[in-house]
Amino acid sequence: MQDVRDTSPQSEKQSEKQPGTGPGTRPDARPGTPSGARRRVRAGSRAGSRSGEGADFRGPATAPVLAAGAASVLAVAGLAWAAGAAQWLTHPGFRAWQTICVAITLQALPFLVLGTMVSGAVNAFVPERVFSRVLPRRPALAVPVASVAGVVLPGCECASVPVAGSLVRRGVTPAAAFAFLLSAPAVNPVVLASTAVAFPGSPEMVAARLVASLAVSAAMGWLWLRFGRAEWLRMPSRHTGHRHGHRRWEEFRLGFQHDFLHAGGFLVLGAMAAATFNVAVPGSVLDAFSGSPWLSVLFLAGLAIVLAVCSEADAFVAASLTGFSPTARLAFMVVGPMVDVKLVALQAGTFGRAFALRFSAATAVVAVAASSLAGWWLL
Repeated sequence: MQDVRDTSPQSEKQSEKQPGTGPGTRPDARPGTPSGARRRVRAGSRAGSRSGEGADFRGPATAPVLAAGAASVLAVAGLAWAAGAAQWLTHPGFRAWQTICVAITLQALPFLVLGTMVSGAVNAFVPERVFSRVLPRRPALAVPVASVAGVVLPGCECASVPVAGSLVRRGVTPAAAFAFLLSAPAVNPVVLASTAVAFPGSPEMVAARLVASLAVSAAMGWLWLRFGRAEWLRMPSRHTGHRHGHRRWEEFRLGFQHDFLHAGGFLVLGAMAAATFNVAVPGSVLDAFSGSPWLSVLFLAGLAIVLAVCSEADAFVAASLTGFSPTARLAFMVVGPMVDVKLVALQAGTFGRAFALRFSAATAVVAVAASSLAGWWLL
């Protein structure tokens, strides 16, 4: 019987072109899929199924192991940090830093409380019409009267900015309002008393601070009368003083709480910075600044702008800077209540950025000059 299979070359070529139909190919194979690829896919699917089955009983067991390992690493790191911190806390330098910081804070805290209480009482109980009635109508005369009014109606620098904005809104000449803004936190009785306590046996320091601060506030008021422009000033819309329908004692409590917490934070930061300055700064650096009268004055004036210590407490920070001259420490106390970072922000929010930048820069220059002259004259 003759075999009837087609063995022509044409049929062999067709079988080579169709690998899925050649000899040894399974009937259920899809055309166009190489057999090696099918084997790899099937092997991968079988491996995936095996790994999925193993994850069911191995996954939960590995999580506690990883958590325990992480906890062990954290525990070792915590113990190492605690051991290093214990050695660091007992270091003589840190003990000196801690002593200076606590001493400055405790000395200044009673005056800070008293100053914020007086400021809150003035804001809550003194009517705003008192300011407009006391000040003369002529702007040139109203400026020095407003400067002296800072002694009678004291307030911290945080409250003086909105009070000055209220005066401008009620028709008081801006020059007089700005003179009061600068003098109220700088020459009030609480500030002068704290200066006398911080510099015992040095009444000339108290007098120099009073004279320089009054001179700066009056000079800036007159400078605004001469060179100030209305387009630089944005009329304030913030309300200060007693609000109708609100209890005055409640306003006093809220104002005192806000001013004390706000100023207390800056007091702590200032005390920490002063302590760090006394302990960490090498003596050679201090000699480089303190050896030059102008460099020491400029350095402490810039430090006062950055630290932004409340005026009721800055005398204690200045008294701790014993490596500098009395004139430089006077500049720290005169510049700080009039120009610092928080005051610039408050002035920008109340009167506008154009006013705050120009007024603060001019005030800093005048304050440094007045401090130098007062120190040369009285110290």
